[in-house]
Amino acid sequence: MTEAEVQHGFRALADRAKREPVTITTADGRDEFVVLPAEEYARLKRRDRRVGPTEDLPEEWIEAVRNAKVPNEFAVLDAELK
Repeated sequence: MTEAEVQHGFRALADRAKREPVTITTADGRDEFVVLPAEEYARLKRRDRRVGPTEDLPEEWIEAVRNAKVPNEFAVLDAELK
């Protein structure tokens, strides 16, 4: 839809979305859509990650993960996982 098609209601939504993401909910209160500036959407898209099986990783990467050490300042978090 164009801004002209939705007119006044869209303008208020767009103005608010410039300041913060706007969540549009269904009648029963479930989140359905989020409106945000195109620049923020592009930033989030750049952060998309590609996912694949670990078996496709080079062996040196797998070995690096096996040998990785948790920095001392994060030891408390590491302890939570153990």
